[in-house]
Amino acid sequence: MKRTVKRVIDGDTLEVNRSINGSRFVRLANVNAPERHQFGGRTATRTLTGMIGGKPVTLTPVARDAYGRVVAEVRCGRKSINRKMIRRGY
Repeated sequence: MKRTVKRVIDGDTLEVNRSINGSRFVRLANVNAPERHQFGGRTATRTLTGMIGGKPVTLTPVARDAYGRVVAEVRCGRKSINRKMIRRGY
């Protein structure tokens, strides 16, 4: 499903413009970036923002986490954002 990124919360979580099964928050599957306040968190957030901030993305939901967020594979164009973040060490 296609959505537009409204904002990037941190290096592995984003908010989209329209909800997916009741949630507008999406967590990148298999990515575990530091929180904003942790060491490296601002860098991870800026990295993800640079890749997808304000852009249309394609989401493939794989689960829902304990906080009610959709866990998904995220693509921007033909590029896997999950894979790019993993390659950067997140």
